[in-house]
Amino acid sequence: MANILRYRPADDAFDDLFRGFFMRPVRFDGQQELQIKIDVSEDDKAYKVQADIPGVKKEDINVNIDGSQVAISAEVKNEKEVREGDKVLRSERYVGRVSRAFTLAEDVDESAAQAKYNNGVLELVLPKRATAKSRSLTIQ
Repeated sequence: MANILRYRPADDAFDDLFRGFFMRPVRFDGQQELQIKIDVSEDDKAYKVQADIPGVKKEDINVNIDGSQVAISAEVKNEKEVREGDKVLRSERYVGRVSRAFTLAEDVDESAAQAKYNNGVLELVLPKRATAKSRSLTIQ
């Protein structure tokens, strides 16, 4: 017997908040939604992010860093040539903009951050910003 679940529209909005945006792209029944899937790891000096963005040129990828917030966006293009007389029966390729935003525990040193894109995987090295050490002042 199938389980019956109560539909809660607020849960979907909450889910979208963690995906980075409140709006989902239009999609047809059975069509997969394109998402940027990420892995984040850290050591004592930096965060390392691997983001899967297949089928995108590196020129079409943007990474914005603002303190501890990181936003990755990409323009996905379907540059398919259809000859006269050919008829497209079904197209499951996504065309449009995808993005992902997340917040890290510590601020990132934007000037030392590095990005590489190879075989559909964006690799980011985000060094942690050095925190100011407290010191005691001598009173004169």
